[in-house]
Amino acid sequence: MKYSQRVSAMQSSPIRKLVPYALDAKSRGIKVYHLNIGQPDIKTPKGFFEAVKNFDSNVLEYAVSNGIPELIKSLQDYYTTYDMHFDKDEILITNGGSEAILFTLMAICDPGDNIIVPEPFYTNYNGFSQCINVEVNPITTKAERGFHLPSKEEITSRINSKTKGILLSNPGNPTGTVYTKEEIDMIGKIAIENNLWIIADEVYREFVYDGLSYTSFGNVKEIEDRVVIIDSVSKRYSACGARIGSIASKNKGLIAQILKLCQGRLCVPTLEQIGSVELYKTPTSYFKEVNEEYRRRRDVLYNELMKVDGVVCKKPTGAFYIVAKLPVENAEDFVIWMLKDFNKDNETVMVCPAEGFYSTEGLGRDEIRLAYILNEDDLLKAASILKEGLEKYVELKKSQLSSADA
Repeated sequence: MKYSQRVSAMQSSPIRKLVPYALDAKSRGIKVYHLNIGQPDIKTPKGFFEAVKNFDSNVLEYAVSNGIPELIKSLQDYYTTYDMHFDKDEILITNGGSEAILFTLMAICDPGDNIIVPEPFYTNYNGFSQCINVEVNPITTKAERGFHLPSKEEITSRINSKTKGILLSNPGNPTGTVYTKEEIDMIGKIAIENNLWIIADEVYREFVYDGLSYTSFGNVKEIEDRVVIIDSVSKRYSACGARIGSIASKNKGLIAQILKLCQGRLCVPTLEQIGSVELYKTPTSYFKEVNEEYRRRRDVLYNELMKVDGVVCKKPTGAFYIVAKLPVENAEDFVIWMLKDFNKDNETVMVCPAEGFYSTEGLGRDEIRLAYILNEDDLLKAASILKEGLEKYVELKKSQLSSADA
């Protein structure tokens, strides 16, 4: 039997495809520290569970397709704290941020169109685009510059008649980069001059460090009719399993079009929406504590990485990821070696090769993404194991090269 070209062309998740190696290591009695996936260990606010527990109804009915009114109101109130003001018909509740991105791309692109995306980018941008025959048109950013955007001229040189929008995450996954106000304004001007949509994936909005100020694309009045804000409770409230995301846009026409897609999939699960209403009522003190915890974790991991000769990495200023360029030819080979052949006192570390976060072939082969989502003690131990493993791997490769040349 044949499969569609669409599904055959889709890449496997680079974040999850090496899991069998980790499972094999665990079957051999090896403890694996997971720095490969953005699953926080921060406690989910209790209000979520209490709301679900207290739900009382004789029938678990379909929810309305655009989302329950209470959750939309909670989002309106939340955005107000960031000086963004949305009407209730300018917000849609989705099955996670993933559905929000997919539905937005479906609404603004036809098959054969393309979207501008700074790379490295959240790998599922590729998957979502491929499954609807939309091309990712990459703008390469560099580790040496902290993955900040290139010049306006370089970005506009990638735009063509099939370009429909610019998709970017801020703060960035996988880079942890927080875009400056100047970068936000530059993207806004490019969008206006070229009549493009801006899809702003802002699910890590709360996680900004070192006293930096944060600018949302939703704060720029001149572009509000072309900005689509993607959000999610997953990382913000450590509620990844809830699968509650959202789309917000002042462009009511676009929201009305996306609502058709929401109606087609009927609704988002009722209980998760009820729980998420309470998540958005979480006091701001929660974020102050979580933000400080992630900052400490970032420093632990970054400081250990910087002790290894040849590692290139700027300290990230947002989210909870680091992308590091390693002194290796193939980071995936290194990741597999760490799981198959290396351990320290029966412990090893799993990280994520970064090649899958690029669209340009060959880029990212010597880079990894690390998620600093473990508690500080475990993270310090994992960082030490990673440092020792990397040093031994580099030494091993040099030895093999010398033997081959002899």
